[in-house]
Amino acid sequence: MGSTGCGKTSTLKFGSVPNESASAAAGSGNGVGFGTGGYLTIQSSGQTRGFAVRLPDNYNPNTSYWLIFGFHWNGGNSAQVDNGGTSGYDWSYYGLQKQSKNGAIFVAPDGLNAGWANSGGQDLTFTDDMVKLIEDNYCVDTTHIISTGFSYGGGMSYEIACARAKVFRAVAIFEGAQLSGCDGGNDPIAYWQMVGTADTTCTEAMATPLRDKFVKNNTCTAQNPPQPAAGSLTHTCASYSGCSAGHPLRWCVHGSGHTPAPIDGSSSLYGPGGSSWVPGDLWPWLTSL
Repeated sequence: MGSTGCGKTSTLKFGSVPNESASAAAGSGNGVGFGTGGYLTIQSSGQTRGFAVRLPDNYNPNTSYWLIFGFHWNGGNSAQVDNGGTSGYDWSYYGLQKQSKNGAIFVAPDGLNAGWANSGGQDLTFTDDMVKLIEDNYCVDTTHIISTGFSYGGGMSYEIACARAKVFRAVAIFEGAQLSGCDGGNDPIAYWQMVGTADTTCTEAMATPLRDKFVKNNTCTAQNPPQPAAGSLTHTCASYSGCSAGHPLRWCVHGSGHTPAPIDGSSSLYGPGGSSWVPGDLWPWLTSL
């Protein structure tokens, strides 16, 4: 189902994404994001808010595209999601821009005070405002709006799962916890979540209640999913059975710490994103929806 922006020529003007520079040294993490796009600002809840946008290659206003949000971590920013940090294109938008072959509309918002406290619901309102602006100006497949995020950004994606399950098709939470609220929280949504057994920031004990809420919402069959062997730097993923139609739930556990890009056999939290198994597991799951 296409949005109201289908068939229209957008008049939005992109600016430069803060903290990105065309002259930045390779591997610095300050390079420019990939593809057509840039930075937009809007008024939301009485404040000026900004976000990076990347359009699909050869964008066609008569073709509807998935809309994928990437929420940054505490202390992060839109540029680090948009340009993939020191991993570059391999890790832009948590690796999904490359997995999609630049085939979706990607958005990386900036949080207030570099986080997603969602005080008074202002970050949820900001999300609503971004969705509306993009749908009004570009051709969005409204049945495939997706939220992803790491740590604090995972908390914001969980709030979206709770509050906007009738707008968003799916969420993917990397090392998240209930940090931005859970308004509503009774509707099913396609749900993917990852946690590390050695994560001391958003621990497994903090992550499992999020999963269990959507096991219930999605009417999945409760189970004891497999875990990596103690001390191993491997991962296991389990797809729950019995979930309601269109609302699968997948739970992945790895043996590393607080990182969105765990690498089997490595304890590094900052290894090259292109070496992580995460995008290769998440993207096929998303495209199966």
